[in-house]
Formats: sequence, C-alpha cells, structure tokens
Amino acid sequence: MCGRYNVIDDPLVQDLLEILGIPIRVQSRLNIAPGAKGQIIYETNQGRALEDAIWSLLIEPKPDGSGYRPSPKYSTFNARSGSLGTSPLWKKRFHSQRAIIPASGFHEWTGEKGRKQCYNIHPVDSALAFAGLYEFWDFQGDIVPSFTIVTLPPHPNFRHIHPKSIPLMLRPEDFELWLDPKLTNTDPLQHLLKTRIGEPLSVEPIKSPEKLEIKGEVEKIEADDA
Repeated sequence: MCGRYNVIDDPLVQDLLEILGIPIRVQSRLNIAPGAKGQIIYETNQGRALEDAIWSLLIEPKPDGSGYRPSPKYSTFNARSGSLGTSPLWKKRFHSQRAIIPASGFHEWTGEKGRKQCYNIHPVDSALAFAGLYEFWDFQGDIVPSFTIVTLPPHPNFRHIHPKSIPLMLRPEDFELWLDPKLTNTDPLQHLLKTRIGEPLSVEPIKSPEKLEIKGEVEKIEADDA
C-alpha cells in the first residue's frame, strides 16, 4: 500500500477539513498515483495550510523541462513506519515535517495477472486522514512541495487485500499531535505506529480507479478494539 488513492469533494471530506480547521475545499481527483499531485495539510507559522504536492518525497525536474517527477534513483514513494526514526531519508522529516493527506479512499488489487480485481477501500462513515511527511524543494527558485504516506506492517484482517502493509490512518484525536511541528521528540507518536484499524473499513470491488461503480459484494473490515 498504497499505490493509488482518490479524494472527492463531498460532505465526508468537508467534515474532515472542518475538523482540521481548513476553510477551503479540496479538489476532487481520482486515481492519484505516485508522481501525481495530491493535497497535503501541514502547520505553518500562520496556521494550517492546504497545498498541492507531488506524491513521492524525492523528486527532480523532468528531462524535457515540463515539470517534476519522482527521482528514478529511489524505488520508494511511501515511508515504512519502522524506518521513520532511523532512515536518513525520513528521520528529519518525521521529527518536524509531518502532514495529513485528506482522501476518500485508496485502491488495492488482488488476483492473478490479467484477472486482477481493483478494490476501493475507505472508512464506513468518514473520510481518510493519511499520516504523511512533506518537503519543499527549491529548484532554482521554483519551490515545489512533495510528500510521502506512512505505512504500517500488515494487519491480520487486511492481509487478503494487501499482505505487506496498511496505510497509517489517523483519527481526529491524533491530528493535533501529528501536525505539531514543535513536537520534535517523537516518543509521543510511537503509539500511532502500531498496526491497527481504528474504524470499520468498507472494501468495495470496483470497475477501475476512474470508475468507482461497485461490481460485487462489499466486505466490511471491523475496527480493532480500543
């Protein structure tokens, strides 16, 4: 996880932004892939901001000069929770450059090659608040934001969908702690890095990331006990 996600400007996402204190609305975007632009929420000296950013922390100018792309020197676009405090790539950002990525759902595929089924996964009654890290790159005066999504070790109730990882999905009670840039001692964040499902998830078989029509039986994954 996760290689695609979507965000839809609907009441659930609007409620999430209200909780986060963001007075503007997101732009609906389907099938957001690494290298594409999502939107991040982060703390500034003037308050919280919602801003476009490229999904993949390490980016570089495209050879044809048409924009920016993930650096081909690195294969990772998500940040594994186990390496946040040790990897030179994540450590500094984990201490003071944490963000929330608003989303409506994320996509996973199961099955054999050529017969894979796409699933849209989302909380039953709310929007998603992915935990992420961000950076601002200066390319000869062009300031370009980028981000990564934090992933946790696999959850036993989610292994049949993705056997390697699950995204870190924050609850409203986690928002203040995660976004506080003054909290550079990350010990208080460690409980968030334990694999758990905080609220029920709906797993919907869909036609494609661009067509979210459900075409099969919807599965519900229950939340872990508090």
